[in-house]
Amino acid sequence: MLSQRTRYTIRALQHLADHYGEGPIRLVDIADAQNIPKKFLTVILSEFSRLGIVGTKRGPDGGYWLAVPPVDVRYGDIVRLTRGSVALVPCASRFDYKPCENCVTQEECRLHRLMVMVRDETARILDTVTLADPIPLPESELAL
Repeated sequence: MLSQRTRYTIRALQHLADHYGEGPIRLVDIADAQNIPKKFLTVILSEFSRLGIVGTKRGPDGGYWLAVPPVDVRYGDIVRLTRGSVALVPCASRFDYKPCENCVTQEECRLHRLMVMVRDETARILDTVTLADPIPLPESELAL
């Protein structure tokens, strides 16, 4: 499951991508439009500014903007930067691997094998979709 921090980060970066090239956007405008607490948003945008993904300018005409083209920001990158991994369990993580506590050996664990498959498919999707891509409504949602 994605953490609230990861979801806030994705929504904030989507907002900046939607306004790419328009200049700085005030923190309060992002927070209000995306329903993100201002203090939390400040921390997120500061972190992504240090990473070079978000630009920032102080002052009355200041704000935040996406410092790289939206096509260069993949959802998989955002998830990894905020969570450390796209895996649902630590033993399935490719870059943040940790054996699970209170488990059978990895060779015996069918859940591990399943979670590696889930990780690979999730990564395949998240690593091919960027902030520039439209995300269509899934067919299963159309029937609602």
